[in-house]
Amino acid sequence: MPGVRDISAESFIKAYSSHLKRSGKLEIPTWVDTVKTGAQKELAPYDPDWFYVRAAAVARHIYLRKTVGVGALAKLHGSKKRRGVRPGHHCDSSTGVQRNVVQALEKIGVLEAHQDGGRKISQDGMRDLDRIATAVLEAEREEAEEEEEEEEEEEEEEADEE
Repeated sequence: MPGVRDISAESFIKAYSSHLKRSGKLEIPTWVDTVKTGAQKELAPYDPDWFYVRAAAVARHIYLRKTVGVGALAKLHGSKKRRGVRPGHHCDSSTGVQRNVVQALEKIGVLEAHQDGGRKISQDGMRDLDRIATAVLEAEREEAEEEEEEEEEEEEEEADEE
């Protein structure tokens, strides 16, 4: 059975974030439209659904590893801090944002606390993510088959014209 590892991160995160938005279970804080995602950023994200995308990325990251804490997620989603004339350095993202994402995913049952610290993926969360990954993989296969059929039809038309 195909899983999260078998498809690209971009396509999975896109599909899972749209699933989270459609389901309506994920609690979105009131401050998401104004908050910066890190000290190195100048503005809030332009995408109004960025919280869903971040939640999907966090769920995927924790799925691929055994346990992950908030600090590791902050390091993962950090970026370069531009310091003017001086060389740029890595700066972690906001831990408050990461903590709220993890807590929201914990409330809907995708994540659970690990006894040694950090969070791990729950059985329900693993089943959910695998189901969505399978759906994405099947959709990609169908698109590839349709493209092949169209190419074959075009080749047949060109052969008929000659």
